Amino acid sequence: MKRGILGKVLMTAALVVGAAAAADGGSSGGRGGLADRVRHEILMYSNYTLWDDISFRVDNGNVSLIGAVSQPYKRSDLQRIVQHIPGVASVTNELKVLPVSFQDDRLRLQVARAIYRDPVLSRYAMGAIPSIHIIVDNGKVTLTGVVNNTMEKQVAGIRASSAGLSFGPVINNLAVENPPAKKG
Repeated sequence: MKRGILGKVLMTAALVVGAAAAADGGSSGGRGGLADRVRHEILMYSNYTLWDDISFRVDNGNVSLIGAVSQPYKRSDLQRIVQHIPGVASVTNELKVLPVSFQDDRLRLQVARAIYRDPVLSRYAMGAIPSIHIIVDNGKVTLTGVVNNTMEKQVAGIRASSAGLSFGPVINNLAVENPPAKKG
């Protein structure tokens, strides 16, 4: 009997503390909370694709959008979305709109096929927004995003370079989540 009552009291206390912590985390105007909300809204943007590279900085309620988008309307959509987040004082939109061209679209598809058909990298294609982003600007290919290790970064660069068209060198800006440990 006492065990059941004590369990209910402890469960209620845990729920109250958890609810208070969740309410405080959601309403805090702190930098971490605002950055998390901005990140969430960008990732939830329905037109965000592997052809876009969007990052941001938050400084005292001022948000700077940085990167490149594949369509002109995405630039203004993202600025509008971020402006309506509670706690955002201003938005500086430094997103570059990539040229809309048939040749760049064709190159994007060929590079994506070359990367995501590779058995080592195919798992990165499974998310709603793949973690390897392919940015094509007037035939110049840049890879951005995150991969698990150095080998996957190198394989992605090799696959992108051998996509079938002669378009010049690939800039491989992929970040490595688990870099190798340094010897010494």
